[in-house]
Amino acid sequence: MSTPHDPYVRVRGAREHNLRDVDVDIPRDTLTVFTGVSGSGKSSLAFGTIYAEAQRRYFESVAPYARRLIHQVGAPDVGEITGLPPAVSLEQRRSAPGTRSSVGTVTTLSNSLRMLLSRAGDYPPGAERLDSDAFSPNTAAGACPECHGLGLIHRTTEELLVPDPSLSIRNGAIAAWPGAWQGKNLRDVLDALGYDIERPWRELDTADREWILFTDEQPVVTVHPVRDADRIQRPYQGTYMSARRHVMHTFADSRSRALRAKAERFLTSAPCPVCGGGRLRREALAVTFAGRTIAELVALPLTALTEVLLESGGGSDTARVLTADLLARIEPVTELGLGYLSLDRTAPTLSSGELQRLRLATQLRSGLFGVVYVLDEPSAGLHPADTESLLGVLGRLKEAGNSVFVVEHQMDVVRRADWLVDVGPLAGEHGGRVLHSGPPAGLAGVDGSATRRFLFDEAPAPAREPRVPTGWITLGGVDLHNVRGVDAAFPLGVLTAVTGVSGSGKSTLVGQVLAGVLADRRPAESAEGPALPVTRGCASAEGLDAVDRLVQVDQRPIGRTPRSNLATYTGLFDVVRKLFAETGTARARKYRAGRFSFNVAGGRCETCQGEGFVSVELLFLPSTYAPCPDCHGARYNPATLEVTLRGLTIAEVLDLTVEAAAGFLAGTPAAERSLRALLDVGLGYLRLGQPATELSGGEAQRIKLATELQRARRGHTLYLLDEPTTGLHPADVEALMRQLHGLVDAGNSVVVVEHDMAVVAGADRVIDMGPGGGDRGGRIVATGTPSEVARAAGSRTAAYLAKALRPG
Repeated sequence: MSTPHDPYVRVRGAREHNLRDVDVDIPRDTLTVFTGVSGSGKSSLAFGTIYAEAQRRYFESVAPYARRLIHQVGAPDVGEITGLPPAVSLEQRRSAPGTRSSVGTVTTLSNSLRMLLSRAGDYPPGAERLDSDAFSPNTAAGACPECHGLGLIHRTTEELLVPDPSLSIRNGAIAAWPGAWQGKNLRDVLDALGYDIERPWRELDTADREWILFTDEQPVVTVHPVRDADRIQRPYQGTYMSARRHVMHTFADSRSRALRAKAERFLTSAPCPVCGGGRLRREALAVTFAGRTIAELVALPLTALTEVLLESGGGSDTARVLTADLLARIEPVTELGLGYLSLDRTAPTLSSGELQRLRLATQLRSGLFGVVYVLDEPSAGLHPADTESLLGVLGRLKEAGNSVFVVEHQMDVVRRADWLVDVGPLAGEHGGRVLHSGPPAGLAGVDGSATRRFLFDEAPAPAREPRVPTGWITLGGVDLHNVRGVDAAFPLGVLTAVTGVSGSGKSTLVGQVLAGVLADRRPAESAEGPALPVTRGCASAEGLDAVDRLVQVDQRPIGRTPRSNLATYTGLFDVVRKLFAETGTARARKYRAGRFSFNVAGGRCETCQGEGFVSVELLFLPSTYAPCPDCHGARYNPATLEVTLRGLTIAEVLDLTVEAAAGFLAGTPAAERSLRALLDVGLGYLRLGQPATELSGGEAQRIKLATELQRARRGHTLYLLDEPTTGLHPADVEALMRQLHGLVDAGNSVVVVEHDMAVVAGADRVIDMGPGGGDRGGRIVATGTPSEVARAAGSRTAAYLAKALRPG
């Protein structure tokens, strides 16, 4: 029973997602950790229920007119929550921030630094004092007029846009143009404008080539497309866009990372000739502090910026006050292991873990009291050496009079919790129950907990003899970001773990340089389709011919809308739709496979456009979603739902879990292969039609891995994974590692960038980078088998790896 002074947050009847009418009491003013296997329901409890209810209550206190300006979510499915203070959420947002967002803007440190230059900077004789906005490249008052505050000028050339001038426009001479219908449309428009699209590019008139590639005109003409044998295409009004205009528009405005990367292939970048890359007007770049311009100060790692500010001595009273404020704001960022970052580091280049820790550091300075902080895996991307600092920061938030609720898989963090909420026992429909709510020690008596074994079992993993490499890829003179003049050797035919503290250069070496040189030599793929070559960043590379394919698997979402789901991504939906099209009812009605797609007109419910729900606008209240009144959430029209396969409609098949579908679709080889791969990576609890927007990053990565596992083997493949254990419970990590070892046993090579010492201990080869982050890193400090690296002097990883190899 709750009272006005009840020290507990009491949740009653939580039913969000897979939670099973959960009741749980959590003490305030504690560090509480939520654990459980991926998909068990811990995030549904912490974020989907507790934080969502706190947010809903806050919105109710806001004036109705103002509410329409705030993105609102609906009320969580919960009976009652009492004792709930205001809450602040620090999630790992996986959407990419804009390119103008940076470490300085995320932490608001840029504001303080601009104020320091404005009020206490050294101005040229006779110069007027500038407002702080004049020192921001994101304002009209400060941005360089030539490059608009970007610091770079992007240009393109005919050689880049047309790499093979022997081709005709019809045959794809203009490589920068989009594919599919858009490219055909541009070719047809050129044809309608009277240009010869059949002759080789090099034979066209110079003036025509110039206009086709570089004109800013956008003429509109009537296009008469060639009629295909099976359909009639009517004339339409087509608008021309030059190759340069298309590339610049895509690079500047597209939200797709893949499309932006493709556009970047056709551009050359150079420092702006006016500001020299400083991004600001000349007047702002003429002002200095401690002998440096603001452009030079924001380019320094935060550790170096701290030294500059300390050495400056402050000067005037104004300078001393502003310098002290800056130092106080920088301290929590460096304490969280992010001192290697510079203020001008753009947000899209940061990992989700780095972004979350930057926001966490900002909260330390906010001085809030009596709130609940809800954090999503704050240890993600952290080397074990940095975990102690993280725990110190979380402790300070608690000591300031706040409650800290953390969704976490790192056992070192779990052991330091005051209170533990373990959700399970398994995932999806087999989870959603609170197995334990109390001090961590109490979990020892809970037999059904998947967390228990990892929290208390200190027995070492079975010893495994490291594999012997079958060959090597050697990179010479790697020079990119903070990796300077490094020679690296990656073994083939084994599982290699690349380790090191945050910012030591791991992702640069593996994700950019190694992937780049292979992409230049071999068809590169990601789990989402073709990937594009990136900067090589090294002087020489050998041994590349031994690799036939490159596959990169990351944690980016498999789709950005509810229309993308597990079945569509893996190709399983195509198999299911064909099975329905082959039924007697479908044949009699002449329904093709397309009839059973909810994304196109025909078979879908037109009331909800195949969404399954409709949005109800409530003006000043948050929009709410209700099941479609016609299809009741089935997504299809009645005629389509009259077709059944072994007694189930297409909607009912999509509602099956992977586990249930494996039995239902037994005997269909194409379906069995997909489902077996999903089961092998521990995703049997997901529904076939589960929207991509409901999947975690770890689930998305394992779906991509399963999609790759179901493909037929095509030669020696090198798999690159960047922190594949992020978001995974230790039990899920074991399942993932079995699959990665299986890939190696099948004759492939696997390279993982990883901080989980259990994974590193189970690798065949370890490459440890460091010794620190940023300018203090970028070197290979140790390489060899796990036991060899565990004994390496000068390695910050060695002690933690030794403990993983010999627990206790």
